[in-house]
Amino acid sequence: PGQAEMYAGLQELGVANGEDLKETLTNCTEPLKAIEQFQTENGVLLPSLQYALPFLDLHGTPRLEFHQSVFDELREKLLERVSAIALEGKVEERYKKLEDLLEKSFSLVKMPSIQPVVMCVMKHLPKVPEKKLKLVMADKDLYKACAVEVKRQIWQDNQALFGDEVSPLLKQYILEKENILFSNDISFLQNFFSPSPKTRRQGEVVQKLTQMIGKNVKLYDMVLQFLRTLFLRTRNVHYCTLRAELLMSLHDLEISEICTVDPCHKFTWCLDACIREKFVDNKRARELQGFLDGVKKGQEQVLGDLSMILCDPFAINTLALSTIRHLQDLVGQDTLPRESPDLLLLLRMLSLGQGAWDMIDSQVFKEPKMEAELITRFLPLLMSFVVDDHTFTVDQKLPSEEKGPIPYPSTIPEAFTKFLQENRIACEIGLYYILHITKQRNKNAFLRLLPALVETFSDLAFSDIFLHLLTGNLTLLSDEFALEEFCTSLFDGFFLTACSRKENVHRHVLRLLLHLHHKVAPTKLESLQKALEPTKQSGEAVKELYTQLSEKLELRKPSPAEVTETPSMELPLPTVPTPASR
Repeated sequence: PGQAEMYAGLQELGVANGEDLKETLTNCTEPLKAIEQFQTENGVLLPSLQYALPFLDLHGTPRLEFHQSVFDELREKLLERVSAIALEGKVEERYKKLEDLLEKSFSLVKMPSIQPVVMCVMKHLPKVPEKKLKLVMADKDLYKACAVEVKRQIWQDNQALFGDEVSPLLKQYILEKENILFSNDISFLQNFFSPSPKTRRQGEVVQKLTQMIGKNVKLYDMVLQFLRTLFLRTRNVHYCTLRAELLMSLHDLEISEICTVDPCHKFTWCLDACIREKFVDNKRARELQGFLDGVKKGQEQVLGDLSMILCDPFAINTLALSTIRHLQDLVGQDTLPRESPDLLLLLRMLSLGQGAWDMIDSQVFKEPKMEAELITRFLPLLMSFVVDDHTFTVDQKLPSEEKGPIPYPSTIPEAFTKFLQENRIACEIGLYYILHITKQRNKNAFLRLLPALVETFSDLAFSDIFLHLLTGNLTLLSDEFALEEFCTSLFDGFFLTACSRKENVHRHVLRLLLHLHHKVAPTKLESLQKALEPTKQSGEAVKELYTQLSEKLELRKPSPAEVTETPSMELPLPTVPTPASR
């Protein structure tokens, strides 16, 4: 039945097929003559061929081979012609020709040899007739074979089908991000935020989605809707990254049909430049502020999209790094945070980004209110830590008097811990300050502030992005791992407090030890190995990392032969009297 269906279209076009030949042979009296006549009627009707074919017969070339080569040649010419028609003459005329051609050829769409031509005609038609699209959609093989240009026309009216195509790509994207965060390569030079925005946009998923969308605004809107829904369902911020990357990928290709209708385009473009530099300079800060201030009454819904763009971890990273840099500058200028408009703008954008989930969930589109205490109490507190560091450094350089050296301040103001627990923006900035001092190899400041990380707003200190960056920066303090006190503060005082309840923390600690185990004091390493042993509930990733660590530690153990001291086999040297000095 498959074959019969495949060639059924030939009859409609008045071309004889296998069934006709069967009928001819059944009803004839002289089969050989009937075959010859069938060949003459259905062969290539060129007078010059009458002499050429017998010549090919003499050379043993089968007729099938000859007809196949002619057919292939003609098909190539036809495909070229279809592509040419799609570009020449008036728009209505060219599409009329293609529509007529589609009407004639569509009945042969299931013939493998003709299918490429039919698909090519459909590809060049901006609007394939609805009836034909439905037939393609209903047949799995045809749907698979048709060009993305045709699929777009099918998808735009079939959200569920489009969702089935997009869903595996979104899963792949999230998995790729998580693989980077949990990578065994730990370095302060190369981390999650190292690739430039342009490099990230070349990723397979972004490129595939860009191609699937083409210039189709409806499909672009569908993808954004999928991303919003998934972000709401999972709170996974990587969907926000994809939202920005997709828009900028279309921007790179100058797809104005989409860029001009996305109200976030210019804001995202400006922010993208800041992310590339990992800093928001004054000029761009003014531009970004202009976009936020320019949200008109009745268009507040755009804040939902802008907040999602700002919730992208790459945006948060840039805003937080810029905030820390501004605070350091303010210390040098003797200026308070509330007197710096640039700093206030950074906080405004951080606040909008961090409030993305709540805004989209509640559908209340207005900027979150900034807490005055964040600016009047928390940021000055952070600045006081910077001052403490400067004071301590200067003190160390002064000649010591009788009273002895001044110790580094070890207590943390209670207000700091409270802010980290109760205020999301304060917590984010506080964590970035801790990353900053770790990168500066400032062990004293790190150990002083570390206890504040055990309890933070929404457990942010145990989030994958922070732990990924922290483990990378801790490699700069690798020599400190030989000290019992440092290890106790870091592991017992911080990491191990969450290992049993948070699998991701368990993974990050094992990643760190895989990298730095040779630096850790042996007794401490032994107790850590016991404490980090996976339980029955532990996932495969933890078990795999633990096995890798155990194997590395096993290799480092000295062999029993080395441990027991071998008695010396050397004979004592005879004592030679020294010659008397003359």
